[in-house]
Amino acid sequence: MSVVGGLLFLVSIMLIIGVLATKFSSRLGLPALVLFLIAGMLLNNFLFFKDVEMTQFIGTLALIIILFDGGTQTKWSNIRPVIGPSVSLATLGVLVTTFITGLAAMYILNFNLLEGMLLGAIVGSTDAAAVFSVLGNKNFKKRLTATLEVESGSNDPMAVFLTIVLIDLIQIPDMSIWSAIGTFFLQMGLGLLIGLLLGKLTVLVINHIKLDISGLYPVLALGSAVFTYAVTDSLGGSGLLAVYVMAVFVGNSDLTYRFSILRFSEGFAWMMQIVMFTLLGLLVFPGDLVEVFWEGILIAIILMFVARPIAVFISLLWMKYRVNEKIFISWAGLKGAVPIVLATYPILAGLENSNLIFNTVFFVVFISALVQGGTLSWLAEKLKLTGDEDDSQATIELINLGNTDSEIMKVTIHKHSPAIGKSLNNLPLPSNTLIIGINRSTKLLTPTGTSVIHNGDTVFVLSDKEKRRKAKIALVGEEEKGKEKKPKKA
Repeated sequence: MSVVGGLLFLVSIMLIIGVLATKFSSRLGLPALVLFLIAGMLLNNFLFFKDVEMTQFIGTLALIIILFDGGTQTKWSNIRPVIGPSVSLATLGVLVTTFITGLAAMYILNFNLLEGMLLGAIVGSTDAAAVFSVLGNKNFKKRLTATLEVESGSNDPMAVFLTIVLIDLIQIPDMSIWSAIGTFFLQMGLGLLIGLLLGKLTVLVINHIKLDISGLYPVLALGSAVFTYAVTDSLGGSGLLAVYVMAVFVGNSDLTYRFSILRFSEGFAWMMQIVMFTLLGLLVFPGDLVEVFWEGILIAIILMFVARPIAVFISLLWMKYRVNEKIFISWAGLKGAVPIVLATYPILAGLENSNLIFNTVFFVVFISALVQGGTLSWLAEKLKLTGDEDDSQATIELINLGNTDSEIMKVTIHKHSPAIGKSLNNLPLPSNTLIIGINRSTKLLTPTGTSVIHNGDTVFVLSDKEKRRKAKIALVGEEEKGKEKKPKKA
């Protein structure tokens, strides 16, 4: 078998094993990333891979795709009430976690203060890839899920900032810390601004461009996410924060081919998780982890049971979270790809203890994902934080009909809709507007004039593009229309 053929064979095996691992992970109650990391370490027996720079590039690209997928599926109505607590966790929480874990690492690994703080900064953030994959299919309280999703999507800039600054301080001891602080606020500000602007531009382009091939719309959306990161990063802003902000805006806007875009990005995000975590596993040999076994376990215990809980309780002081909710948020501070990717920074910078830092971080991430991720559902049930009220928000999807002036709207009726209980004959729909299908429970109904709209129905509306707004008002009401504009003011 040729070299190219051998590599393609390994990639195919990696993807197939990764997909099958997701099935076993749900049955075993473990995050899929644990099995991906194990698969990567097992592949070490067949493939020698030590390209740290390539892994960092692929890891960053994967994080962009994962953040885009998670952001587009995050509802603004859910995250708006928790922005304050989430931002506090993403900033103050990361600082406190970094400090406590850094002190522990300094004594356990015989590091100096800066090296200890560097390891603390690397593992200080909650990882978006881990959180989205674990929370995505679980029935936790929406408020807690939203808090963790926003925290994990927005705390990467703080972790990246602290990691880079501490590496610079180790290499350049007389560097000014005040200029670094100014750089942090600049990165955050540019990330928010550019993410919002490019989010608006992405929605505008997708909704107005007429592509001959519908399958190109998801590619355009993902390309816009990568473009958002690249532009923001080149201007000195936080690219990951910009991608998350852009994705939240896109996901909460009326979007042509919305379903196709979301499904494509979801599948692609899973593929990137498989590739990323497997590659990260390839960088580590089991023998390397044995050398830091006890040290890694001790640091992981301090991180999970001391640093993260203290950081959460301090960050959420005077905020309306019950003790059991704070305990759950503390335990849900999963570590994943971001810490391992950040652990490659000291290696590329040539720091003295970079390999020890990487192996320790990998071990801590593995323990966090295995223990915390595997017991999250159990803890939520014990704390009585499972289940939630039915969603009262309408969802609207646009289906473009090519080069015509018409489109199909897919509208999910919420419980406050003015259309509930009315027959189609009595709906104030604009002219040349037809309801062509009603999806109720598991049945697709063929509508007639006497068909009555029920709460929870999904209706398919054929309408001219310029009459879209009037049709939406007839189905979801003026109030819902106002709610849809709020994400644009984020």
